[in-house]
Amino acid sequence: MATSRQSYEASVAVPAYWQDAKDELMKRDRIMRKLIPQFGDMHLIGRGEAFTTLARSIVGQQISVKAADAVWQRFLEVCPKCSPAQVIKAGTEKLAACGLSKRKAEYVIDLADHFKAKRVHADKWTEMDDEEVISELIQIRGIGRWTAEMFLIFNLLRPNILPLDDLGLLKGISINYFSGEPVSRSDAREVAANWEPWRTVATWYLWRSLDSAPVVD
Repeated sequence: MATSRQSYEASVAVPAYWQDAKDELMKRDRIMRKLIPQFGDMHLIGRGEAFTTLARSIVGQQISVKAADAVWQRFLEVCPKCSPAQVIKAGTEKLAACGLSKRKAEYVIDLADHFKAKRVHADKWTEMDDEEVISELIQIRGIGRWTAEMFLIFNLLRPNILPLDDLGLLKGISINYFSGEPVSRSDAREVAANWEPWRTVATWYLWRSLDSAPVVD
């Protein structure tokens, strides 16, 4: 979902695998062979600190980018360090006063509690496989599989994520591979089998094909 993707802050490091992935995808997939050169040297843009990234993803759920940015700025006035301890100390009422719903405020506090109590192993995520990280993340209230997959793509820069719940991915496959006909998750999975082990990269180019603005989640 492009609106949520746009709400993340970004850095500019190029993923180490990006050029190899482009070369491989263009060799084996005729659509990628046409699509990838259209975007020159553009690439996936990663994000920084894990807790901040996840907190911002919860804040931005189901609201516009503009509204999410406004709420986030008010949130940072209350929690300028955006640390788990600071969020827990602020409490539900102060977070709700920033414009968060009571439920979202509870979600952010639950996220903070998971980090503070070390019920998630953020320091080990770089060594864990994709499904292990997803399994930890979806234990946190307000984080579903889609949010976890966006985190793997944009924070951990994992090369082989296929977010089948992402409407942008399904639309990109529909337009580029099926002449605009609706596609199912199984259709998408079948197309993506040709992208292994670079499904993240192919997904990113399909997002780009829908919107010329950089995709930074």
